[in-house]
Amino acid sequence: MEPQNLLYEVEFKAHRREFYSNPFGLVLPEKEWVIVEAERGEDMGYIHMQIDENTNIKGRPSKAFPILRQANYEDRDKLAKNREMESESLVRCKDLIAQHRLRMKLVDVEYQFDLNKMTYYFTADERVDFRSLVKDLASSYRTRIELRQIGVRDEARRIGGFGICGLQQCCNSFIREFEPISTQLARDQGLSLNPAKISGNCGRLLCCLQYEQNHYADSMRKFPEVGSEIDGKQGRAVVEGVNVFHQYMTVRYQDGLTEKLSWKDYNQILKKKQFVAALKARNNPEK
Repeated sequence: MEPQNLLYEVEFKAHRREFYSNPFGLVLPEKEWVIVEAERGEDMGYIHMQIDENTNIKGRPSKAFPILRQANYEDRDKLAKNREMESESLVRCKDLIAQHRLRMKLVDVEYQFDLNKMTYYFTADERVDFRSLVKDLASSYRTRIELRQIGVRDEARRIGGFGICGLQQCCNSFIREFEPISTQLARDQGLSLNPAKISGNCGRLLCCLQYEQNHYADSMRKFPEVGSEIDGKQGRAVVEGVNVFHQYMTVRYQDGLTEKLSWKDYNQILKKKQFVAALKARNNPEK
């Protein structure tokens, strides 16, 4: 496929990703640093993924800005200097927030590559009048200033980190947009409702509860429902729980004893029962 027919997802600071076109037919492998056209000027990021223009992806724009060229060593040096200035600007803005006594938490600052815009990201419990803050920042840096309020999930995405599973946060890797999550998903998956065990670094319910739900639902379909009565190894038993990952059920017999019954063993019991039923039907045909 020709490069012109591809869309490119370009990643910027803190996993911010946007789609861009390639009208100049540049050869752009993944992880290649590029200069792209921004709303006002130029920005710099790297190729995160190539996408067929006919692929239906949620969040793709109707018209994408173009990738202008591949970044060179001078561009990378400039980007590194921008990052240093961002750290200084973050400290400066925090001081100004304290001076103006604004009830907001500054999370991050991001410079556009050409310094035509500075974006400050913050969280707040309520609406904040930051007009005086913007004036002070604009007079200090002589460029366009944008303050953007974000939620705690976006804050965790910008800061980065690892989840309780030991892997990189889902929001820093493959999740593009956050979806509503409820504790019912945890109940459906047989998880403890202890907030410490089902919450992410953002303090909200784990994103994996949502995208793993289909796996749980598909896996649970082959097991009997919890509370139903089945034939176990030692007779009739009631299903008390299902472990999807280890593929077994916890069953309780009439004498009170419990047992872990694997899906493999239960399937063998079902086949044996079916075989016996078929054998009886053959030996005692209906007249």
